[in-house]
Amino acid sequence: MQDLTDAVEVSTTVDAPPSVVWALVADVTRMGEWSPETHGATWTGGAIGPVVGATFTGRNRLGGRSWTTRCRITEATPGRSFAFAVSKGPFRVAEWRYDLEPAGGGCVVTESVVDRRGGVMHAVAQIATGVTDRATHNRRTMTATLAELKAAAEAAPGR
Repeated sequence: MQDLTDAVEVSTTVDAPPSVVWALVADVTRMGEWSPETHGATWTGGAIGPVVGATFTGRNRLGGRSWTTRCRITEATPGRSFAFAVSKGPFRVAEWRYDLEPAGGGCVVTESVVDRRGGVMHAVAQIATGVTDRATHNRRTMTATLAELKAAAEAAPGR
């Protein structure tokens, strides 16, 4: 059973419709524009967009360390939710999701993650990334990511 203390959730209100925000978060190739840790993504396996089952490689960097992960989209409901499972080799790493709720003329976007690494992967990940308290680190970077996403969505043409 997963220890839910490894789950982190951060929300912000965005003055843009859910459809605009969803289009931004579901375009994984742009995540590096907002995230302080994720620096890009590339669709793999013939995928060209956000549909359930599509895969992509995520590229991450923190300080002088860098690594890649394999991601598989698990939910893609335009204007409502976008989620993906992350793995490294045969090991599960995390499940990330974005949920959107209409609020006035905009929406509330909630970014959440559940850490799925076991004990050995936790130790390996600490060495690979330099992060010893992943939940605290994720809360900080998720807050920064949502602030940048909010700015991009509110500046998007046609919103």
